[in-house]
Amino acid sequence: MTTQRRTPSGQGPSRRPGSSRVRTTSATRVAAGRTRSRPAPNRRTVNVGGGPAKRTDAPRPRALTGRATVLIVVFVALALAYTYPLRVYLAQESQIAQLEADQVAQRKAIADKQQQLLKWQDPEYVRAQARERLNYVRPGDKTLLVLPNPNATASTTGDQPAAAPDRWYDTLWNSVRAADAESPN
Repeated sequence: MTTQRRTPSGQGPSRRPGSSRVRTTSATRVAAGRTRSRPAPNRRTVNVGGGPAKRTDAPRPRALTGRATVLIVVFVALALAYTYPLRVYLAQESQIAQLEADQVAQRKAIADKQQQLLKWQDPEYVRAQARERLNYVRPGDKTLLVLPNPNATASTTGDQPAAAPDRWYDTLWNSVRAADAESPN
């Protein structure tokens, strides 16, 4: 008797072109000429006609296999290994950006100073600055210098000048008198 090996789904074996595999099982003769096939050890048998098959629960697979655990550990180690260089890189990037901003500000200051230098090379600008800042006059010119009057601001506003604050010891003595007047002694 020849039987083909079946897959767990009940399908026949997949065949490759050019090869056919047929498995024969040994049959034993039993009295009265009938043959009976015996299942091979450690082999599943199909329950034919013996009633409903008994279902057994397959063991549930673990949530994390050993490979998954090792893979997670490797990823965590890589993440920890890359955090310090990444932090250094980001700090350097911010430092570069700050230095570039400082460089732009310095270039602007240099351009302003160069403009000022060009002004100071003009003799008329030097004369105007001398008259304004140092009160220089040309020979033959009359000088009129106006000084601010500190009392003029108070009289022009129409308000009375503020009374001078009391001296500190007058304030202290008045507070002692007020405390003495309030006490029932």
